[in-house]
Amino acid sequence: MKQQILTWLDRLLIADVFLVIIAFGWFAIALVGKSMGIPLGWEIWYKLWQPVFNPAIGILFLGALVSWLGKKWQQRFGNNSN
Repeated sequence: MKQQILTWLDRLLIADVFLVIIAFGWFAIALVGKSMGIPLGWEIWYKLWQPVFNPAIGILFLGALVSWLGKKWQQRFGNNSN
């Protein structure tokens, strides 16, 4: 059961990493467009920063920490049953 939870957590983290990478790419493109006077979605990105992208980064860090702790816990205490 614990292994299945860690597997799903890893899958969630992979999806979250892609969301953060896409958000960063959008940010870079929108920022260049804003500096050149071309509307490339800066206002939309900025409106989505607090409700979407900021929590996604927090979930990424928290999930990575929980995944690491779970794997360390399994290494330390999971081998005793073998």
